Amino acid sequence: MADKKQKPGFPKPIASLLAEAFRGKPLEKRLGEAEVWRVWEAAVGPQIAARARPSKFHDGVLTVVVASAPWMQQLSFMKRDIAERLNGRIGKNLVREIYLKAGRPPRPEERHPAERPAARLLSETEESKIEAAVSVISDAELRQAFSDLIRKQLSRTPEKK
Repeated sequence: MADKKQKPGFPKPIASLLAEAFRGKPLEKRLGEAEVWRVWEAAVGPQIAARARPSKFHDGVLTVVVASAPWMQQLSFMKRDIAERLNGRIGKNLVREIYLKAGRPPRPEERHPAERPAARLLSETEESKIEAAVSVISDAELRQAFSDLIRKQLSRTPEKK
């Protein structure tokens, strides 16, 4: 992932926090691979993104579901260029090959502001699970940031009975 300049006084982006937390761990590779979905539309443009979407990524091979045969033929000529644009946006050479597959591409998530449920107090069990989850993070500031993030998320979800 390409590091962006941090503005003074602004919190770190979650992508940066995750990259720091998982650096050198097996999840670091998966986090990088997830960037493909995030940058897809910006890399290929809205016209292609409306007709083709990534569906799977494994060992450098990106599987892309394409809506029609004419688009599949067109994209087959553009595979190298698309891989280069994706890798350029990600900042790493993760996409080595693109495999095109006929099908119905999943629609991109529409961003609608969701009504948030009222926050609730967390149970002792939830608190102890949070502490156990973040205990593996050695950096105190990062550990606290993740702890706060998890607490905030859990407090907005219904309690499991």
